[in-house]
Amino acid sequence: MESSSKIFYWLPRILCIAAILFISLFALDAFSPGLTFWQQIGAFLIHLIPSFILLAFLAVAWKWEYWGGILFLILGIVFTPIIFQHNFSMNHSVWISLGIILLITFPFILVGILFLIDHYKRQKMSGSGQH
Repeated sequence: MESSSKIFYWLPRILCIAAILFISLFALDAFSPGLTFWQQIGAFLIHLIPSFILLAFLAVAWKWEYWGGILFLILGIVFTPIIFQHNFSMNHSVWISLGIILLITFPFILVGILFLIDHYKRQKMSGSGQH
């Protein structure tokens, strides 16, 4: 495997893991002094459901780059206006809402694109045209 192939193989995977870890940080708000230990653990696990779903998407993408790339691309594109609107309604700032989009959904759009690039580079190297 040549150097650029290694980069396109590992870059989307590492970026996706970093983005999932970032999203997982939001689950820490489940810990609240008014709750029992088990209530806090339960709330924490519930808050981690998006991270578990993203990990499942990553598992698909790791095995099948094409379908994983499509999944992450759709995920990022669909959630961008939803998250933008939600944040805009809270802070009434286009710029803050765009910044939040750059942090939350754009990494998954980029991951999707990188998985698709990796898929097509591998396809070109192997000479096959199948998904």
